[in-house]
Amino acid sequence: MAIITDESKVQEWLTRGVTNYIDKEHLKAQLVSGKQLRVKFGIDPTGDKIHLGRAVPFWKLRQLQDWGHHITLIIGDFTARIGDASDKDSERPMLTKEEINNNLKGYLDQIGKILDISKVEIRYNSEWLESLSFDTLSEIANIFSVNEMLDRDNFSERHKNHTRISLREFLYPLIQGYDSVMVKSDLEIGGNDQYFNLISGRKVQKYYNQESQDIVTFELLLGIDGRKMSTSWGNGIFITDTPSQMFTSIMAIKDELIIDYFRLATNISKGDIENYQKQLGSGANPRDIKLILSSAIVKRYYNEDEAGKAQQYFEQLFSKQEIPDTIETISIGEIEDKRLFAVMAKVFDLSNSEAKRAIQEGGVRVNQEIIQDIFFELNQPHTQEYIIQKGKKHIIKIVY
Repeated sequence: MAIITDESKVQEWLTRGVTNYIDKEHLKAQLVSGKQLRVKFGIDPTGDKIHLGRAVPFWKLRQLQDWGHHITLIIGDFTARIGDASDKDSERPMLTKEEINNNLKGYLDQIGKILDISKVEIRYNSEWLESLSFDTLSEIANIFSVNEMLDRDNFSERHKNHTRISLREFLYPLIQGYDSVMVKSDLEIGGNDQYFNLISGRKVQKYYNQESQDIVTFELLLGIDGRKMSTSWGNGIFITDTPSQMFTSIMAIKDELIIDYFRLATNISKGDIENYQKQLGSGANPRDIKLILSSAIVKRYYNEDEAGKAQQYFEQLFSKQEIPDTIETISIGEIEDKRLFAVMAKVFDLSNSEAKRAIQEGGVRVNQEIIQDIFFELNQPHTQEYIIQKGKKHIIKIVY
């Protein structure tokens, strides 16, 4: 397959959503040279769902894949045990093998919504890291100094605040860098919070007499609440969400994030995005622009028909204050524990504590009435159905 070398496409790839490069001119020359690059991207299965923020580099990979480059996807089944501290202000707990394996179950299906998995080299870094000798680890560790580690923003803050930093956390960028050696990557991409880890790959490659990989980092997509999108913070929009859930969640983002979502989460042209930005600056109703945005994102992961149905669902539920006809329906016979928190945990895929907290905070309605009693039971006499709503995203009908 001939490598696509269109300079205008390469230039857009190098600028849209990009925050850092090393080395930009070298990488640009590589991309327009016709050489097939080995492109590395790693993802740790620290949760079982991939959100729109994590999908940003995947879509960048898809472009490179379509241009004919070789994509090496590293599933960090070993590094997930160590824990990446890049965006953390406290120590990340170690995951067990069992937790990681559970998280991995649906990963490739999700990634397959973006990449052509049949053309991806998939590697699990436990292949080489589980058997890494102490001699080799010592050699890699000798490349770095404690001072370099403490210069990282989050480590620097934690050190200043006397917050514990485990030696385990220092190991993470070393072994991520070793991954680059093992797959001989020409280019590694990642989120902006991965900059230090990607640079580490360059240093470790140099030690092993490999040409240092180019690196590119991308902006982080913020979540519904304006913080970095994160599974642990509960502000994510997931690519496994139903079309109506996805549409509704995007409609809930802060107005100031609309243009960022267009740039990072859609393939809408730069000219169209600039036009939407002008409209917003001229006083257009942000809700109208969000409808376009939500439809574009749902269409990207599903199709135009599903995007239309999702918009109809949203307008029925929030504009007309109606219960949509298309909501999922479950028979009460399928649910053993009929206490409200237990039902919510089952049908909305929540933990019991998450469900209880949502109820206590007044974020749950049953048949349009706010319920704050966590032990409320769905077995009231003469009630044949219950419409349960959690916030703006979750709604389901329970029938007898």
